[in-house]
Amino acid sequence: MTRTKLSAASRYGPRYGSTLKKKIKDIEETQRKKQVCPQCNRRSLKRKEYGIWKCTKCRAKIAGGAYTPRTPDGLEAKRIVKREEKAQEKAEELQQETENE
Repeated sequence: MTRTKLSAASRYGPRYGSTLKKKIKDIEETQRKKQVCPQCNRRSLKRKEYGIWKCTKCRAKIAGGAYTPRTPDGLEAKRIVKREEKAQEKAEELQQETENE
């Protein structure tokens, strides 16, 4: 039996099947590697607890996902907020132009 292919997921042995163990391996690799900090833009963000990430350089604490600091839903929400802010700025500019005329 080879145990090196799945590294950390090999602790499950022959149980649960290879596809689930591969998914576990990918998740655990991403949660353990250092991520990019949104505050200082350095690759120094580490997972401290479930959903809590801490930068070792600037000491910023960030609430994020369980396995990644930024979840797909969080990124989508950020894009929506940014788009709405731009739309609101354009509306304010148009309103000021009409008031000045």
